[in-house]
Amino acid sequence: MADILHHFLIKAPQPQVFAAISMPAGLDAWWTKRASGEPAQGAEYELGFGPGYDWRALVTRSVSGAEFELEFISADNDWLGTRVGFALDEKEGLTTVRFHHSGWSEANEHYRISSYCWAMYLRLLGRYVTKNEVVAYADRLDA
Repeated sequence: MADILHHFLIKAPQPQVFAAISMPAGLDAWWTKRASGEPAQGAEYELGFGPGYDWRALVTRSVSGAEFELEFISADNDWLGTRVGFALDEKEGLTTVRFHHSGWSEANEHYRISSYCWAMYLRLLGRYVTKNEVVAYADRLDA
C-alpha cells in the first residue's frame, strides 16, 4: 500500500479551513467542479470533475472543525477504496493541515500524478481560504 501525505500551514482560523475542506461550496472553490453532500459520518458525497468523472465517496470521519475524511466508493479503479482526509489544529491564527490520501494499492503512475496534483490543489486551498481566491476549474493545475 502507498499513501500520499502533505502537512502545511494556512494563516486562517481552523473553522474557516474546515468549511473549505468539508462543505460542497468550499470544495468547488479549490478541488471539485461540482460537489454535493453533508459533512456527517456515513453521508455520501457526489464529487464531479467533468464528463466521465462523477465520483462518489462516503464520509468515514467528521469531527466538526477538526477532522474530515472521505472513502471513494465510485471512482477511477486506482482511487476505489482510498481515503482522502484532513486533520486540523490551530495555534495563534495558524492552522496546521495534515492531509492524507491513503490506501493506494501501489505507487504506480496514477499515484505519482495524483501526488503532484494534490500538492497543486492544496496550494489552491490555501489561496482560497486566505485570499478568497477561486481559480477557474479548467485553470487549476496551471495556477
